[in-house]
Amino acid sequence: MSTKSPSELRNVFGANLRQLAASYTSVSYLSRQLGINRTQFNRYLSGESFPRPDVLARICAFFDVDARVLLEPVDQIMAGTGMPSSPYLRDYVTSGVAGVPTELFPNGFYRFSRRSFTTQDVFILSVVMVRRDEDFTVVRGFESVQAMSVQDLPTATSAREFRGMVMRQENGIVILVSRKNAMTSSFNYLSPVPSFDNNFWVGYVTRTIPETVGGLRATRMVYEYLGPNVADALPVARKSGFHTADELPPFHRRLLQPDVPFG
Repeated sequence: MSTKSPSELRNVFGANLRQLAASYTSVSYLSRQLGINRTQFNRYLSGESFPRPDVLARICAFFDVDARVLLEPVDQIMAGTGMPSSPYLRDYVTSGVAGVPTELFPNGFYRFSRRSFTTQDVFILSVVMVRRDEDFTVVRGFESVQAMSVQDLPTATSAREFRGMVMRQENGIVILVSRKNAMTSSFNYLSPVPSFDNNFWVGYVTRTIPETVGGLRATRMVYEYLGPNVADALPVARKSGFHTADELPPFHRRLLQPDVPFG
């Protein structure tokens, strides 16, 4: 049983929350995502206040931790939960997952585009966030409501969320992405494209479905780096969803080659 005083517990929680929030560029963004008043969120960060049980549950779910954040340093809670560290995989898989250089794939927001898997003449535009989690590079985003609806899938935020990990390759990167509980997954390969700001990657994405299921299983994909600021990503995120080829940003359309079959 913990012998910490309420003040000590608030300090532990505040320190943990500051560490968990450090990878995000804006307290305002976090407050909105969590549905917490910014002033109250700052009180949690400073160790002045505890969250109610329902608010604590939202915080734990968002950061993928448990209620031990009230009692133990987050480093202890997360210990042993990293990527595969088996000696059998170390020189094959883990070496590519750990330490993806920021100059190869920087932290921040990205706009991606690809052809719809279910409707040939429609393209998807959406936004993902990339950040470092200790030595690992992770991705988080949300399927559009339109994309879920057309497949008769739930459109709640929790059902649309996906996360993934980034792995180094000789000529680019691989991103392995899944929805919660690994309900669906995809494999993404991207390589840098020479451009004015060196902020584009092109490759392809494949989804994990049986051959008997209709629709595409592989198609070209483009990633465009938008930068680390939420203000730059929000206008793009508001345009997420289905688009025609003519509605794609010009360089995305050029790289996706809508009129050329994917080989």
